[in-house]
Amino acid sequence: MMKKNFWLGVLLGVLGIVLFSSKAVMVKLAYNYNVDAITMLLLRMLFSFPFYVVIAYVYRNKNTAINTTKSDYYWVVFFGLVGYYLASYFDFEGLTYIKASLERIILFVYPTNVILLNRLFFKQPITKFQALAIFLSYLGIVIAFSDEVDVSGSNVYLGGFFVLLSAITYASYLVGSGWLIPKFGVLKFTAYAMLVSCFCVFIHFSIIGETDLFNLPWQVYSFGLLIAIFATVIPSFLVSTSIKMISSSNFAIVAGVGPISTIILASFFLGERLTLVQFFGAFLVIIGIVITSLKQAKKKK
Repeated sequence: MMKKNFWLGVLLGVLGIVLFSSKAVMVKLAYNYNVDAITMLLLRMLFSFPFYVVIAYVYRNKNTAINTTKSDYYWVVFFGLVGYYLASYFDFEGLTYIKASLERIILFVYPTNVILLNRLFFKQPITKFQALAIFLSYLGIVIAFSDEVDVSGSNVYLGGFFVLLSAITYASYLVGSGWLIPKFGVLKFTAYAMLVSCFCVFIHFSIIGETDLFNLPWQVYSFGLLIAIFATVIPSFLVSTSIKMISSSNFAIVAGVGPISTIILASFFLGERLTLVQFFGAFLVIIGIVITSLKQAKKKK
């Protein structure tokens, strides 16, 4: 029975990762209709907002036996701002300059960013295997991007920089929020953090947004709705359930399908093609993250 549940957890994890990976492809498709990053991010948050309001309401009395302080809620606001708002904004901005497949390759290095941040802020030592994983991951990015610059020009560096910022801010969220999740519970914490992110996006758009939200092509609204439901809300539940069933270490290995699924989806829907050199770079990134995940799994045994 346990083995059956484990493989069900793997299946749910793979499905969640594939749905998350579809986000970049749908964003790129929406950009064909001359819509900017903050508008697409606003639509994503507008359509997902009601779901997270319901989740926050349903789970409001969960984990009430655990004492939470006012400062805990301040930290929820902070990590909602950093982990979901900034990470999402940098990601959407980066996608205006680079391929969806390259975006996923860069985002996939966040576990190595977690290691670096733990070293920087908590003085946790970096092992030889972790150092190798970090080296391979970033070497893979450099290789993939050096070949893309020859094809698409120097704006690729700007896009890559934005997506790398997204990976770093998301990693900082993972590093800092680990001690908060047991206090609130996964769903409650996620809902609260996402609601903070939604309000940040609403404020951001109200300050700099120039788009007339009521006169967009219907395709843009459709992509916003699809991204909210199928690339945000549903996969967040699938991933949370998968982690509960197979552990976070095993899930990190399953997440290796992320770059591969994005490359396939981007090839099918966007006509994107990676060169052999870029495939080699992607391979190095995946190997680096798998090394990191396997070492973490062994530590927990």
